[in-house]
Amino acid sequence: MEKRFDIVGIGSMVVDLIYRTPRIIGGEEKIALQRYETGEPVRKLVGGVTLNHLSWAGLLGLKTGIFGRQGDDEYGRFLRAGMDRYGIDRHITLDGSASSFAHIFVDPNGGRAIYMSPAATSETTGAYLREHHTDYIRSSRLLSTEISQLPLDAVVAALEIAHEARIPTILDIDIPRSDAIRTLGSEMDFERALKFADYIKPSKAAVSELTGESDTLPAARLLREKYQARAVIITDGESGCAIAAADCNQRIPAYRIKAVDTTGAGDAFLGGLIAGLHYKLDWQDALKLANACGAACSEITGATPDLTKSRDRVFELYDGSSFEHKMPAATKQEAGDSPYDNAVSHFLTIAPEELVTLAHRIGNQNDIKRIADLILKAEARGGRVHITGIGKPEYVAGYISALLSSTGTPTYFLHGTECVHGSAGQVVPGDVVIAISNSGETGEMKATVASLKKIGALIVGVSGNSDSWLAKQSDAFLFAGVKREGSPLNFEPRASILAEIFVLAALSIELQSRKYITRAQYNAWHPGGTIGKATKE
Repeated sequence: MEKRFDIVGIGSMVVDLIYRTPRIIGGEEKIALQRYETGEPVRKLVGGVTLNHLSWAGLLGLKTGIFGRQGDDEYGRFLRAGMDRYGIDRHITLDGSASSFAHIFVDPNGGRAIYMSPAATSETTGAYLREHHTDYIRSSRLLSTEISQLPLDAVVAALEIAHEARIPTILDIDIPRSDAIRTLGSEMDFERALKFADYIKPSKAAVSELTGESDTLPAARLLREKYQARAVIITDGESGCAIAAADCNQRIPAYRIKAVDTTGAGDAFLGGLIAGLHYKLDWQDALKLANACGAACSEITGATPDLTKSRDRVFELYDGSSFEHKMPAATKQEAGDSPYDNAVSHFLTIAPEELVTLAHRIGNQNDIKRIADLILKAEARGGRVHITGIGKPEYVAGYISALLSSTGTPTYFLHGTECVHGSAGQVVPGDVVIAISNSGETGEMKATVASLKKIGALIVGVSGNSDSWLAKQSDAFLFAGVKREGSPLNFEPRASILAEIFVLAALSIELQSRKYITRAQYNAWHPGGTIGKATKE
């Protein structure tokens, strides 16, 4: 069979909900969580042992794929969008009860506590895997799987299919043997899984039960001898790793870094190790590459790479022999691929995620309250409210003008480019002008705002860039930013327009609430149509 992939994997694919805590607490304790710098109380990221290591392998240029089972739900859509972002092909069935998620609590030193809900992953049986995914396994040069959330009979089935097709296998043991047997299957299947694996990568936490050894290097030797693996590699956090192989028995120290969050560091390590095997590095260099990935992962929040900087950071840390490597699969468009594949589904996933993130960022509502104060004080002095925008935000301005006017705050639309050709005459000193620009750097907006400030208007800037010219020139500022538009080319303003409407609609609610607009007042301004009829009754 044609080998389409360098590696495919089955196992955990999890939505990680990551919280900051002053410390990891025990039973019967309570503690207040800390917010992120952006004001978010929680971050939602893609994760899971298998998805994590595939994302790091893909970052280093490998063609990766993931297979298994999910629910057709919000978390599943979030995960599949993440797979697309990291260039991970997928062969996923959507008949599970729910998609997997985990609550992760991280302390200031990067220590963590993780509570997992494996959901559909734990419902995958060996028979199910053989029925749905056999050909997908055979299409790869290497298979990875895990002992973490996947039932042991499914782990064995995946390894057997690969073994029958003479495909090398890697087994990541993420939990102790007793936990695996208690929650995932039988002792016999646990032993069979290790015997079928060509490369075994247990964490140090899983090793002591397997060998009775606390020292990683002797433990690696014992495991290799017992299961006749090509190599056993044991990770040991900030101490690095140990390997037992035919031509290499040694410890490789970790790189010294300041850890932010160690979630997924072992998974990133495995992604680097897989890349080292793919590029045929010797063991020392392969493990240095693996350690570099683990270290780079520990410097960021979450378990998957930051596509803007993690690759560069890996090669800053890596001090092994140079080698020719490919660019990340996630940043190159394969022949025949199109940004329009699944474009609607992509948008329907991305846009709500961006709005939820924005809601967390402005959740304390201080900026909204400050702007409402500014407007109410201006109105008390006889001032009026105007709203303007350049490009697509012009249409947002038109809608918000109508919304504010119909909910108790008379607001006048001001044409953005006509402002410097006479329309600024509708503004008098002390008026408030809401100015909308996604970049906050548009030349026309700069000219408009500059002319309005000369008149003596108070400027409320609305932008997706809090460091923009508009933000700095404003008397009050409201952030309305998104990282992803959800558009096929990621330039066309879609999610950013929704974000502008979203935050300004919130401002309209604050003003309406302060003025305590009654149904009768609303009907006086909006007597027509179905709404007029409903508010009159």
